[in-house]
Amino acid sequence: MSAPLDPEKLFGKGGPLEKLYPLYEAPLTILFTPGKVTRDASHVRDGLDLKRLMITVVVALFGCVAMAMYNTGLQAHLAIEAGALPLDSWQTWVFDFIGLKYSSESVLACVVHGALYYIPVLAVTFMVGGNIEALVAIIRGHEINEGFLVTGMLFPLILPPTIPLWQVALGISFAVVIAKEIFGGTGMNILNVALTGRAFLFFAYPAQISGDSVWIAADTSVDGVSGATWLARSAIDGPAALAATGSITWWDAFFGFIPGSMGETSTLMCLVGLAVLLITGVGSWRIVVGAAVGTILTVLLFNTIASDTNPLLAVPFWWHMVLGGWAFGVVFMATDPVTAAHSESGKWIYGFLIGVMAMLIRVVNPAYPEGIMLAILFVNLFAALIDYYVVQANVKRRAARYAA
Repeated sequence: MSAPLDPEKLFGKGGPLEKLYPLYEAPLTILFTPGKVTRDASHVRDGLDLKRLMITVVVALFGCVAMAMYNTGLQAHLAIEAGALPLDSWQTWVFDFIGLKYSSESVLACVVHGALYYIPVLAVTFMVGGNIEALVAIIRGHEINEGFLVTGMLFPLILPPTIPLWQVALGISFAVVIAKEIFGGTGMNILNVALTGRAFLFFAYPAQISGDSVWIAADTSVDGVSGATWLARSAIDGPAALAATGSITWWDAFFGFIPGSMGETSTLMCLVGLAVLLITGVGSWRIVVGAAVGTILTVLLFNTIASDTNPLLAVPFWWHMVLGGWAFGVVFMATDPVTAAHSESGKWIYGFLIGVMAMLIRVVNPAYPEGIMLAILFVNLFAALIDYYVVQANVKRRAARYAA
């Protein structure tokens, strides 16, 4: 009887499948503790390794994922009931197969319908992006790390539900290759990977990202409207349009019962995720507070300026914080520990600049009624510079203190 085959000899150093070792090692370290651990006193050991950090962020995203599926299904059902969205044949087959009926009043029906939009986008993201990660690991001869886990969870949440799947594949490919791998991989990128992929899709295919990609049942005169619908309406009609008849209330926007990118609509779920990040120490409260302060002060300044041509100048800050992707971006993108500032004082400056830039883009340029995506990517470029000047300022203060 022959001895059982040892995978370590096949995929290990000197084995016939040595180059494919990353594919063998990845599923083992995701499920189990790695077999190689440091024991010497010279090594600094910490309970928060890369795997635990990434899993913590994924856990913080659970609320947004649940709301993404429910609200996507809810908006679809409202549009179907209003006659603004035709029934999809394969989705109808799924509903018939499991014995469900289209109904905006059924939580289960909304979740199932939303999942039919969300899960394919999630699956394509992980299949394409994950394989690129594996291919790069094989080429470079290193292990597959858990860095893509968070990117793969974030990317579908910042996309509209009806985006073509081939664009999802193209966007995540661009994000992983251009925003991360050319810089050296996880921990080396200077731009938020998921946001870079969305920015690429936004400028390459604006019709699917910001055009008729998200439906709205409140207006049956059109088949679809922009993902930034309520921001666009406030830019045209002023803040009064936000609470007008047939429109939404502030609480609708806070809880997330509005059209938009799948995971960005619910400020409440973003706050739940923020609590997880702050309690575990993964996210920085300084960045979040800095962004909030920058947003509030900028909006208050805009509110003092009267304009008949730009009603967005009159929108109060509490509306800005529940519309578009402001809450999701500040909580999950701005606090990215890789691309954010690392010094404590720098985090205040970094967050403040994001808040200011987001409102400048959103209000001063009403043609693009969002702002948070470009603001975060723009300030990402200056994070290292912010840290540099913070360190230099500390060095000068200490030099002056001990000059005698």
